[in-house]
Amino acid sequence: MPSREFDASAVTARRAQDVLVVFARCPEPGRVKTRLARTVGDDAAAALYAAFVEDLRARFAGAPFAVRWAVAPPDTGFAARFAIPIEETFAQQGGDLGARMETAFARARDAGFARTVLIGSDMPQLACATVERAFAALDRADVVLGPARDGGYYLVAARRPLDVFTGVAWSTSTVLAATCSRATELGLTVELLDRDFDVDEASDLALLDWLLDDQRARAMMPATVAALGAIRG
Repeated sequence: MPSREFDASAVTARRAQDVLVVFARCPEPGRVKTRLARTVGDDAAAALYAAFVEDLRARFAGAPFAVRWAVAPPDTGFAARFAIPIEETFAQQGGDLGARMETAFARARDAGFARTVLIGSDMPQLACATVERAFAALDRADVVLGPARDGGYYLVAARRPLDVFTGVAWSTSTVLAATCSRATELGLTVELLDRDFDVDEASDLALLDWLLDDQRARAMMPATVAALGAIRG
């Protein structure tokens, strides 16, 4: 069996090579989960979103890869609220989502990371194992995508910045298809992970409730469970 010293050094090596970048927003009422807020209200939607962030932060705290938080709008209060070291956060930069993601990939490369996975913070059920599969898939593919049921994707991974976001109409059902098409045009190989869902609208809460029928899922998402309980009284 490997020694603890070997395990620790292996984790340190992974953290120097691999980075997960989580795109997040400051959980201010009226500025996050606006589609969901139409049903549950601005305050409840913001509280639920904050719970998603908290559950993801806790889950990835001991992961065998580095974690960085790309925040919009720029706000140092985000780090303090979620007990994240300020040096592990940075402001999103770019005119649209594609530009912001490309900039994040470039930032990770410039920081010396060899493999980068980007995710949003609308999927509190995302497991470390899914992120690990994305890193592993980069040994076989240039781009790795996690398809979402709305036609977008919850994860994108690459070893370097790639011009795969040009021409993508964001917030539409064609996001995944357009990104795959663009990658093919550039001669890049693409690997898809399992399909999953983001929590963007009231209908997505039914899927989340279904997941939370499982006690193991509830244990993975304590903040989300509490926030949903508050919404439903």
